[in-house]
This record gives sequence, C-alpha cells and structure tokens, in this order.
Amino acid sequence: MTDREFALDVVRRLSAAGHVAYWAGGCVRDELLGLAPADYDVASDARPEHVVKLFRRTVEVGASFGVVEVIGPRRDDDAFHKVQVATFRSDGAYTDGRHPESVTYATAEEDAGRRDFTINGMFFDPVAGTVMDFVGGRRDIEAKILGAIGDPRDRFREDKLRLMRAVRMSARFGFPIEEATAAAVQEMASQITVVSAERIADELRKMLEHPARAAAVRELHAHGLLAAILPGVAVTDQILGVLAALPAAAEFPLAFAALVHPGGKKAAGAACRHLKLSNHELARIEWLTEHHQALRGAATSPKSRLYPLLVQPGVRDLIDLHRALGEDPAVVVRVLAETPAEVLNPPPLLTGDDLTANGFTPGPLFKTILLAVRDAQLDGTLSTREEALVMASQLRQA
Repeated sequence: MTDREFALDVVRRLSAAGHVAYWAGGCVRDELLGLAPADYDVASDARPEHVVKLFRRTVEVGASFGVVEVIGPRRDDDAFHKVQVATFRSDGAYTDGRHPESVTYATAEEDAGRRDFTINGMFFDPVAGTVMDFVGGRRDIEAKILGAIGDPRDRFREDKLRLMRAVRMSARFGFPIEEATAAAVQEMASQITVVSAERIADELRKMLEHPARAAAVRELHAHGLLAAILPGVAVTDQILGVLAALPAAAEFPLAFAALVHPGGKKAAGAACRHLKLSNHELARIEWLTEHHQALRGAATSPKSRLYPLLVQPGVRDLIDLHRALGEDPAVVVRVLAETPAEVLNPPPLLTGDDLTANGFTPGPLFKTILLAVRDAQLDGTLSTREEALVMASQLRQA
C-alpha cells in the first residue's frame, strides 16, 4: 500500500460512515502540479470523537484544533502510514501571531478561507475525482502566481511565519508573488521577529535544503526578510552564485555555510546561535566557514596539513563548498579515493602518557611536541615510536 492509497482509504471510510471528506492543502496542490505529495492531509466534517471511533489506531495531535492522526499499516521502510484528519473549522482572532483564540467547526468553504495561499486552499475528492476550489487556487496555478487568500495582511497577521513561507513557496514552484501579497510581505517583513527563532530556523532550513535555495535567498533579501532574521548577513551576486552551484541535494549546514561564509567562523557562529541551531549544526557550519579556503593548493600542500582535513566528518561538504566557490577539488577527491583510511589517520606514534613515562613534565609544551611529532609522522619524516621519542627530546631541549 502506498501513502496515496492509504489516504484514499481514509476518505472512503469516512464517506461510508456518512461524513464529507476530502484531501486538503498541499497534497491537492502537488497533485494538480503533477508532483508527488510528501504527505496527505484530509479535511472532513467528522468531529475528532467520530474519527477516533471510526479508526482503530489514532492519536489526537491537535484536539483543540480538531486534528486526529490516523495510523495505518506498516510501510516497506518499517514506518507506518499516517494521515492527519482535521475537522472543517473557522478560526477566531489571532492575538499571538500564531494561534487562534478560538476554533469553530464550520463548512469546507469557511475552512478554505482560513488557509494561507490560494494554491494551498483547495480540496480534492479522490473518490469522485473532483476539485473543490473556493479561493481561486486553480486559477493561480494556471497563472503561475502565488497569492494570499483574502487580504494578505490579515493572513500574515494571523501567523507571521507566513511571510517567510510566501518566499519559500514562490521559490520552490517558480511562482512570482502576486503584487498585493508581495507588497504586504515587504511592508510587514520586520514583524517576522515576533516568531520564535526555532520556527524561523525551521522555515529557513526548508528553503536552503531545496534546489531553489538561491532564488529563495534572493527573495528573502529583496523583501527585507533576510535583514530581519539574520542581521549583518549580506547577500551578493557572488553568494547567490555559490548557493546556485551547490549540489541539488545539499543539506542545511552546507547551504547555510555557503550563505554566511564571507563573515568567517565567528560571524557564522553568531548567526547559528541567533537562530538557536543545534550544536551539531553549529559545529559543522563553523568548521566549514573556518576552512572554506583550506583545500586551495591541495596539490602542493604537505600531508600534515591536508590529511587532518580529509578525515573530518564534513569533508564531503567542504569539497562541495570549494567546488561551488569555483575551486577545482579534483586532487582532494583523488587523494580520498586512493588513500586508505589508516594512512590518512594512522594511530599516533606518541601520546601524552608516552611523554610522561619518558620523564617529560606535563605542561603547555606537551601539545606543541605532540603536534610536531604528528605532523612529521603524516609527512613521512619519521615512522617509529623510537624516532618520535628522539624528536620529542630534541624539541624539549630546543
């Protein structure tokens, strides 16, 4: 069973129980665009308590908003098929820029009117094969434009993250933002800061993980959003070119490093902490920005400088970043392919314990000696523990 087949089965079972049920939102948009939806959502007049009784396995993921997740059979990848069923609703006032103060169960047409953009506001009856479009979504898909449902300022006041989402949708589908909607984005851009850093980061993550990342960043900049979410990060034609040159499947740390690399490691770290990125993302982004020029001249670099870079977890990202920056990493790629791991990163000839056992007094000199011995080992000028101890003694006496 595919996700699509399971979503169709959910609609059929709701319909058989006397309820109105449609696919809703992004999956309808993607089907009309000839794309494979990442997931399927169902909108229905069935109340949450009815959905829970009708299906064997459910989770009330948003009971106050009438949302129940229906869990189906196991998929080939061992995950379970899941479809969220939301009751048609009309939202009350939004006072926190994210959540309505109240929710009222409503009709399909009223439910469509509360959604963000027209291309996301349609319903589809997969049993009858008909589209329900109360907001002009099909018209905008045919015209290839992105417009808000109703007054765009009202939609953005309800959830300020929609300001960024407008840019992401526009870049993803190549749909210019409709004039009134674009004007509202630019006018309200500074208000994006009321959204939590985590939600902003998640939206930016989606943008930068998509092949249209350069277009998204260009539009973030043009509409004043980038200056609001990442103060001090400049956008130039060179940066946009680097983003466009990244592999289509580039992950977020690489794409973010490409965006902020001109500022160096310190500025990159500040940007990461501003968005409250994970420690893993922070470490990878700082490392990439610190070393974004480190592979230049690799053909003539000593092994002691090159090999430590090549054994780092982010080296493939570093190679892709260099390539996007216009460098030729062919030498590095060849060294990685032809050099065994035990040669790139052999066991050290000396440790701190070895130095202590041979009468060295622990102190700052330890690190200097161990690094020098390690460099000589990688460069091939010494290969035994005895030779390493001789070198260490010479360095102590120097």
